[in-house]
Amino acid sequence: MTQPDLSSPRIAVVGGGIAGLAAAHRAVELDPRCQVTLFEAGPRPGGVISTLHRDGFQVERSADNFITTVPFGLHLCKRLGLGEELISTNPAFRRTFVVRRNRLRPLPDGFLMMAPTRLWPLAVTPLLSPWGKLRAACEYFIPPRTDDADESMADFVRRRLGNEVFDRLVEPLVSAVYAADMQRLSVLATLSRFREMERDHGSLIRAMRRQIKHRPKGHPGESGARYSLFVTLRDGLSRLVETLTSRLPADSIRLNTPIEKIELHDGKWRLFFPTHPSSLIPHPSDFDALILATPSWMTARLLEPVDSTLAGELAAIRHEGTAIVSLGYSDRQIGHPLDGMGAVMPAVEQSPILAVSFSSRKYPHRAPPGKTLLRVFVGGSRRPDLAEMPDDALLPLVLRHVEKILHVRGAPGFIDLAHWPRTMPQYHVGHKDRIARIETRIATLPRLRLAGNAYHGVGIPDCIHSGETAAERILADFS
Repeated sequence: MTQPDLSSPRIAVVGGGIAGLAAAHRAVELDPRCQVTLFEAGPRPGGVISTLHRDGFQVERSADNFITTVPFGLHLCKRLGLGEELISTNPAFRRTFVVRRNRLRPLPDGFLMMAPTRLWPLAVTPLLSPWGKLRAACEYFIPPRTDDADESMADFVRRRLGNEVFDRLVEPLVSAVYAADMQRLSVLATLSRFREMERDHGSLIRAMRRQIKHRPKGHPGESGARYSLFVTLRDGLSRLVETLTSRLPADSIRLNTPIEKIELHDGKWRLFFPTHPSSLIPHPSDFDALILATPSWMTARLLEPVDSTLAGELAAIRHEGTAIVSLGYSDRQIGHPLDGMGAVMPAVEQSPILAVSFSSRKYPHRAPPGKTLLRVFVGGSRRPDLAEMPDDALLPLVLRHVEKILHVRGAPGFIDLAHWPRTMPQYHVGHKDRIARIETRIATLPRLRLAGNAYHGVGIPDCIHSGETAAERILADFS
């Protein structure tokens, strides 16, 4: 078997999204001698991360910030010298609305994703009926589940808090994050801390109230997402992509270069790719190690000739898509005060909209003075067709619903539509067991690692961590 040159191993990274960029950067950061080549099928690096600057608006065409409690995004920004460019959400608007019968109602103060920290706001909210409130209060007395088996988000919340809390509060909040079918979404693979609360304290309400007791005095109250924990880059998240790209060796990124086939030869990974767009015969090149940072369905196709069982497990991870419609208005056109970060739409409202982010309330610099920027999310498992619906059909559909719930008068002066089909992996019940099987198969293949949002988390920090971990383990294989 041919042995790699341990002094300067050749590492291929396939996929130029944030996970692939983080992997390539980490490899070079830890060992400048290694020869990294990053292959990206599209015309630019960054994957779904893309910032548009136009007409005074700053539009994130996909994710618009990231959480700091998962520290890997924060740590990377600081290592890249971007720490001073990080900004937090506007503290004046850290609350969420829920739509009920075309009216925006505040999410009860202190309700965080799946459980209340305070009972009185839940008792007086118009989002729930008296029976729904009583059923939620009974959660305190419901015996905890004692086994470690997985269950769906819908089953967990209905078991603990009842149908109304699920339909009117939890389902819209979680759908806005995962764009998933709550009947199939795994609670252990997404929000396992709530199962831990149930196990350790016997009740979500009891657990949340004990956490509140130990908070520092003066800690800000919030509802929905924990907005105080989110940050973004002042000039847009594309700054992260640009900075990572600039730190890689010259000519190490090959754009418009899809990988056609992968083979394993004498301990090396042989990649076949076109040398230029008109090439009919893919050009092979051998590498000592391989990091696949492509969507799992694409990774499955590439690994099928190498390990069909592994490919089958990867292909079983379903992906949904979304579309984001960004709209700019004059402040005078919007009747609602927009005194929050945004609104989520329960599935029971039967709207095409998943959520509306009041983007220039979250981060005021995203719109010119006197203007407002909204970002409307559609698609996901509720309406998968909307992710690829033509703009001329999607835009009027979205405008009709936005105008109704926000009392908008007149047409937007700014419009941008971004389509992201098959980009959101679905962590269905049993996902953690599937990932364990995938990692067992990967361990049998030499110097191969996977990275991306399909495995251990969908957020930017999770993707960064997956890429950096893949690079660290590859380099450890050469030590």
